[in-house]
Amino acid sequence: MGTVGFIGLGIMGRPMSLNLLKGNVEVMVYDIDKTAEAVLVNQGAIAGSLREIGKHCEIIFTILPNGEVVKEVLFGEDGLCSSMPSGSLIVDMSSATPFDSRYCALRLKEHSIGFLDAPVSGGEPKAIDGSLAIMVGGTQSDFDKALPYLSLMSASAVLVGEVGNGSTAKLVNQIIVNGTIALISEAFVFCTKAGADPLTVYSAIKDGLAGSTVLDAKLKMILDRNFTPGGKISINHKDIKNVMQTAHSIDCPVPLTANLFEILQSLKVNNQMDDDHAAIATYFERLAGTEVKPL
Repeated sequence: MGTVGFIGLGIMGRPMSLNLLKGNVEVMVYDIDKTAEAVLVNQGAIAGSLREIGKHCEIIFTILPNGEVVKEVLFGEDGLCSSMPSGSLIVDMSSATPFDSRYCALRLKEHSIGFLDAPVSGGEPKAIDGSLAIMVGGTQSDFDKALPYLSLMSASAVLVGEVGNGSTAKLVNQIIVNGTIALISEAFVFCTKAGADPLTVYSAIKDGLAGSTVLDAKLKMILDRNFTPGGKISINHKDIKNVMQTAHSIDCPVPLTANLFEILQSLKVNNQMDDDHAAIATYFERLAGTEVKPL
């Protein structure tokens, strides 16, 4: 394995790049937060500018706040595209719209540079232990080139079709995850206000059809009042906004997701953007004047 680039060392990118280092991959890193860079350098990474990473790394991973930032990193002044040779590959693991991904792929294709949209699911815990799920859009040959590295960061990496389909799969994931958290929140606020013990009710239903990974992970956080972020409200607010924009552009009504976006918008107004998305429960708690807690 040659040197790979990794751009974006936030709550997800930092542990993901560390897993590459643990897999004996030489990694050149960049982030606007130089403290985050220093953490990776102390673990054996090499710090570099965007131009240096573009010049020295055949495969470059990006995980950035949104599609606009991805475009700036790729195509801005002194961006990656200014120094990347033909035959290189960008693997964008950011949560963006399918249209952002296709735009990037088309512009890079003009320079004979490959592109995969490869967003991830699993939050910080799975980024740390290397068990993320990665949804990939692009060509089979580009996927095969990236797979040895993706395997160091994930439990599964699946090629779901052409460029843009990875981003679509991530948006599907976010509809289901955030919608499920909202339903769990509403249900257990109801449970508590009706006088039943949430833990006992959870024990009764968790092995039936209502059981899920989301229920297991998020109800515990709600009961513990632990809203330390593994997946911030801000990230999920942005993702659901991407769902809405994409759905409107293709004339696909998403009425439940529209309500979900307004719930997230309420949490934004309440200054909860840095909370974990388990804090969706607090929206329903305020409506009912009840806090979900063991009786």
